Amino acid sequence: MALVPDDRPADAVPLHPLTRRRSGAGKFIVLLAVVAAAVVGWSGLWFYAAHLTEDALAGWRLREAKAGNSHRCTRESLGGYPFRIEVFCKGLDSEFRNVVPPLQVGLADLHVAAQIYQPDLLIAELEGPLVAGEIGKPPVVSATWDLAQASLRGTPSAPERLSMVFDAPVVSELTRGIATPFAQAQRMEWHGRVAAGSAADHPIIETVLRLNGASFPGVHQMAVPAIDADITARLVGLRDFAPKPWAQRLRDIQAAGGSIEIVAARVAQGETVAVGSGTLGLKANGHLDGQLRLTVAGLEPFLKTIGIEHSAPVDRFAGALDRILPGLGAAARAQAGAGVIAGMALIGEQTMLEGRKAVTVPLRLADGAIYLGPIQIGRTPPLF
Repeated sequence: MALVPDDRPADAVPLHPLTRRRSGAGKFIVLLAVVAAAVVGWSGLWFYAAHLTEDALAGWRLREAKAGNSHRCTRESLGGYPFRIEVFCKGLDSEFRNVVPPLQVGLADLHVAAQIYQPDLLIAELEGPLVAGEIGKPPVVSATWDLAQASLRGTPSAPERLSMVFDAPVVSELTRGIATPFAQAQRMEWHGRVAAGSAADHPIIETVLRLNGASFPGVHQMAVPAIDADITARLVGLRDFAPKPWAQRLRDIQAAGGSIEIVAARVAQGETVAVGSGTLGLKANGHLDGQLRLTVAGLEPFLKTIGIEHSAPVDRFAGALDRILPGLGAAARAQAGAGVIAGMALIGEQTMLEGRKAVTVPLRLADGAIYLGPIQIGRTPPLF
């Protein structure tokens, strides 16, 4: 059997087993030092990001305080290490003193989180119930939900967007501690963003409201059947987004010749679908002024759901019509016996909507009065 030649130099000394162990231990110590340095570095980054998040939250509180609002937690704590920064607020109590009447709002729990690499994006989860009422008095409204989340991007000096989503929200009126449902929905979404300009220089605010399976039993019987809505609007005329009461903000918009633009609105209830758009301005007295163009398909089924038949005599349904839109019943009587559908056709134009027959009518607001075509149907209160 041939021997494999030994290529080691003649003077080579074999490594002692202890020497090999010391060499392996040295590599382990170096690796351990690298890991320890990484942990220390990451911890430093986390505490730095946590500090930025705390500063951001303090900035939001200061901004709210300048607008006349205050927010306090019964107990507050910080966590989320190593990948997130989380703030836990137990027993949130908020006061909004620049509204009429001043409101106090209580929330069971608020959980705010930010990724360590994105401290300017705050994600929040709200735990109900929420109760609200005039400061110093018992709450008159409560709200519950299955899940409520919000996201806020930007800094206190330059907010960019805010979104809120509620699953199965229920808003109730409280009377001596007894809750009576006022409004509810399967899902509600609200989104707001700075669409143009910046928070400090003539921002244009775009907002979107989406409702799925919503009903409002505390408002009117016609709002009880489930409603789906998708409304996009733009607020034009702000000089900046500095903290101030909304009444003052609206006065500034009016002085600047600003407007509320309904970019697109779609509301569906049963077989009835309505879409509309238009622009509303603000008068010096705080009233909305402008016109929306409404197109409605399935008006007759909607009227039947609230007890008004297409063939019914005017005197029979005029009272019910007045309950929907005050003043429209008298206008219907003036139609010399024509039905409601025929009367609507007289003040609008026939068209198609989503493949169905529809009627288009102008909805005009002027000095607090609401006009459907030439007929005054109601009034609106001033916004400031």
